[in-house]
Amino acid sequence: MVVIVINDFIAALLIGLLGAGHCLGMCSGIASAITFSSHTSKNKISAFSSLFLYNIGRVSSYSLAGAIFAGSSSALIVFFGGKEALIYLRVFAAILMLCLALYISRLWFGLVHLEKVGQFFWRFIKPIAQYFLPLKHPALALPLGFLWGWLPCGLVYSTLSWAASSGNAENGALIMLGFGLGTLPAMLTIGSLSQQLKFTLNHHYFRYTSALLLSVFALHTFYIAVQQLS
Repeated sequence: MVVIVINDFIAALLIGLLGAGHCLGMCSGIASAITFSSHTSKNKISAFSSLFLYNIGRVSSYSLAGAIFAGSSSALIVFFGGKEALIYLRVFAAILMLCLALYISRLWFGLVHLEKVGQFFWRFIKPIAQYFLPLKHPALALPLGFLWGWLPCGLVYSTLSWAASSGNAENGALIMLGFGLGTLPAMLTIGSLSQQLKFTLNHHYFRYTSALLLSVFALHTFYIAVQQLS
């Protein structure tokens, strides 16, 4: 069981790394605003501290979401259908992961519809998050990042569906933690390196390679789940 959890953590970490180009597109604006507000005081340490705390808050929100969804799905599955229902959830997660591969490759944008569902909840969270802008102190970047982590994102939702099928809240939190840590290298380069990195991550070779790797992972997950059902 421990080996499976470690493998899931590493796989989620890779998903975060491969999907980093999408993260830059979604969150670079708010992250740039944070660093800009800190740079106005000509304090680079303050700017990096704000960016770092923002990302810690963002990753924490992913972990909490993973714990909530995995814990809730585990309780519901035990109540309704036992372990077999958990396998069906894993099949659904594999399908969403395949959709994510198509999304990253920009061959199909079906996950946009899933993001639109999240907009309903985001409209209640966004006003609270904007209360912290502009930042008056680097420490306020932590709650800002935690709130901004709930921004509707197909990449997050796809990984979250997989975390929900992990069996318990601890595993779900660990999977989403791995995913969040995978996005950190790209998100911490906001500034002088961000444009160059964004160009590399959004290059079609990188996108297609990432999509291919995600597709292989999705198909492998789907195959294992079907084998468990037979």
